[in-house]
This record gives sequence, C-alpha cells and structure tokens, in this order.
Amino acid sequence: MRLSVERKDVKVYPDPRRVIARYFFNGEERAVFLLQKILALNNETVAALILPLLQDFSKRHRNITKKLMKHCEKVKPYIIKAGYDYSQLTDYQKYLIGSYFTHEYSIESAAFFNPSIIIDPDQSHLEEGQQRLLISFRAVGEGHISSVVFRRAMIDKHNNISIIPAGNYIDEAEKMHQTIYQKKLFLKKGEEAEIDPEFLSEVDQKLEDRFDYESLKKIIIAAREKTDDDNRIAQYKQILALSDSYRKISFSRDTDISDRVIFPISDFESKGIEDARFVRFVKENGQVIYYATYTAYDGSHIMPKLLQTTDFYDFKTSPLNGDGAKNKNLALFPRKVNGKFAMLSRIDGWNNFLMYSDNINIWDNPIKIQSPEFPWELVQIGNCGSPIETPHGWLVMTHAVGPMRRYCIGASLLDINNPEKEIGRLKEPLIMPNPDEREGYVPNVVYSCGSIIHNGDLIIPYGLSDHSSGFATVNLNLLLDRLVKGG
Repeated sequence: MRLSVERKDVKVYPDPRRVIARYFFNGEERAVFLLQKILALNNETVAALILPLLQDFSKRHRNITKKLMKHCEKVKPYIIKAGYDYSQLTDYQKYLIGSYFTHEYSIESAAFFNPSIIIDPDQSHLEEGQQRLLISFRAVGEGHISSVVFRRAMIDKHNNISIIPAGNYIDEAEKMHQTIYQKKLFLKKGEEAEIDPEFLSEVDQKLEDRFDYESLKKIIIAAREKTDDDNRIAQYKQILALSDSYRKISFSRDTDISDRVIFPISDFESKGIEDARFVRFVKENGQVIYYATYTAYDGSHIMPKLLQTTDFYDFKTSPLNGDGAKNKNLALFPRKVNGKFAMLSRIDGWNNFLMYSDNINIWDNPIKIQSPEFPWELVQIGNCGSPIETPHGWLVMTHAVGPMRRYCIGASLLDINNPEKEIGRLKEPLIMPNPDEREGYVPNVVYSCGSIIHNGDLIIPYGLSDHSSGFATVNLNLLLDRLVKGG
C-alpha cells in the first residue's frame, strides 16, 4: 500500500514576461553595413529613434542604457571598420547602436520545472513555526536553453506554502575572470571534453603549473594570429571556452533573489544549465556554504559542474573532475561523511553510485549502491537531490523510470555512517504523475532536485511534466518507519 501524500494547491508556472536583454550579432559583413546606415543618421533622427525606445524598454529592464552601452562596446571593432571614430560618438548614438545589437530572450517561455529547495539564510521577523525558503528552478526558453532562476517562499506551522511574487525585472550576473587554474586538472578536463590531444600538448608547454585567464587568453590570441586553419582556430576557441567554465559571477546588491538568473555564458553550457541541486553544506568548523551540482550542456558534451555561494549574490563555478564526475545526476551530501566529502552520482545513466573525496572538485572510484529492482524503476534510477540527514539514516529521494518512460518519485534510506549500505527502499512510488500532472513539455514526468523537512513533514517540490512545478508533503515518521521496515 502506498503512503499517503498531500499535494498542495500551490503551483508555480512559467512567466513569458520575464525577459533579459541579450547581445545579438548576425555576422561581420551585416554588422558593418548596419553600422554605416546607423551612423549616417543625423543627431535629430538618432534622438527621435532612441528616446522612445529607452522609455519603452526601461519598463522591462533595469538600467537598460547600461546594457545598450555594453552591447555597443562589443561592436567597437566593426564601428572602426565602418569608418568611424568610436570616441567621437555621442551617448545617444551608442545607445542606438546597442539597441540594434540587442534582443529580448524570454527565459521561462517554454518550461519551469525541476525545483530544488533550501532554507533561506534570512529567517528574521518570522512567527513561530514559519520558515522562509529559497527555491531554484530550471527555466527553459526558446531553443531549449536552460537557466537557473529563483523564487522565495514562506511555509507556516501547518506546512502551508505561499510563493512570494517575483520582481518586475530579471538580470544576468556580471561575468568576471579572477580564477587561478591548476594546469593538470585543466588539461584533464580538456581531454574529457575531447579537445585534440596534440593541441592540449602545445598548450601544456606554454602554461605555468598555475595560471590565470588572461595568461591563457594571450597564448590563444597569439596562436590564432599565426594560422588560417579553421580546425585549429576551432580548437583555440574550445580551450578558451573551457576556461570560461571556471568563473566568478556577481549580482547587483539591489536585486531580489527572484531578479537573478544564472544564464549560460560559456560555450560549454551554450545549450543549458540543467537541474541544479542546491544543498546547505555545513563545514566541520560550523561554517555554512551553499553548493549546487548541475549539468552544463553544449548540445554534444555533458559537463558536471559545481556552483557555490554564501549569500546568493556572488557565485563561483567550476567543473567537477574524475571518473565519477560523468553523466548527470550528481548530488552532494550536506556534510562530510567520515571525514570526506560524499556525493551520489549516476555515471552509467541507470544505477546509483556513491563517491568519497578529499577534494570537492575531484571524484574518483565510484561505488555502485543501487540498481533498478521494481517494475516502476526498471529503466533507470537516480537521485532527486541531496541526501537528508535523519535519526534513522540518510533519506534519499529518488526518481525512477518505468514503462512508457513514466517518471516517478521514490525514497531510500542509507546507513548514516556507511551510506554504501541501503537500509530500505520504497517498493512502490511515493509520487507518480496523476491525470492533472501528466500533460506538459515532456509528458508523464514528476521530478525533484531537492527536498526539506519542516514541522514533521517532508516537503517535496517537484516538476510537473517539465512544464510547471508543484509541492507535496508526506509525514516524515511514517515514511521513515516504512523504509526502516524495508519499504
């Protein structure tokens, strides 16, 4: 008999009005032609064009002039090729140029799903039994490009959930390159990304054991200037894109959490940032840091990556390395286990593995701990977020795929000191798509990237057929009792 699960009435839907202003470039020849036409306009015409644009789009974007100026600066070399002196242009001319090289992208227009939930670092001014929550979602727009977005929510002592309305604006982070790379790890990741070994050897000879982005960029630019070989130039671009996978990004302090979107920046994630699994990680000294494992995808290659922050304004990203850091579905334990970092993974695509490491970025020697057993999970089994520590063991929410590729959510319990040992697993799904949840971008799917415990219940946010997201709760003691007894 399946456990009783309460589905909440609260749903979170995609909002196509949430748009970001992105740089748009349609090739050098067309850019030069366009710039010549724009810069031939007199000042009166320029003002008549740009002022209504600024008035209109300032309602849709915070500091639109800054974005337009930034996009104008990107085409500075083509302004010079068009025969004009960039330093002599007026601000209105620069804004107008920027507008022609800008397009709006609706980040949530296609889907809004696979939520991960954590306790908000800010728990001030709440009533007894309340908690403030942060929820991340995978948002999908045109071209199936995925990004990470956030909402804030409240949960009361009765486990009623309310979503706080999002702000009027949404912003990308500023990209920064301040990372020092370790050459050995960097080149190993280059091999995994299938960059040409001969070219990696050339790069190896020119780099110090530790190097920064600018050092690598200078080497790449110098090498590109000495060749007309398209294949070799493509390799140069690929190694530079790999370096872009290590970065620090920062959001303006005047943004709400719902205003921030982590959008693909590097070529290695050009097709999306998928399924971030956030976890509140407590270090051995008691310090708290928030990590998220996620999948970067460029249309061909999958790169597991790690996101970390202490305040949700400043983030650091880096690839995850090693034999265990392959495929999707990595989930970090919320603390060290027996003195080591611990991670769940699904390196072969259909079994659950466990890994330990002294270095949070390097994962080797994966140990298979779970395989599909029951009819509803025979295609594959994986995690639905980071393990949750309970008095009876590590509670692991799982997803499983069965006939008709129907995704269901289940649960397992692992030994607290030896997570390689499974104490129990539900023999039947905890949540399976009901008739109201089975229609969407990808039908017949329920999926979560992280749950929490609150007031005696397990709170499970979950995606509904890759279209929208909902919430379900189950009594924790009943669930643990079922798992302790073997499911």
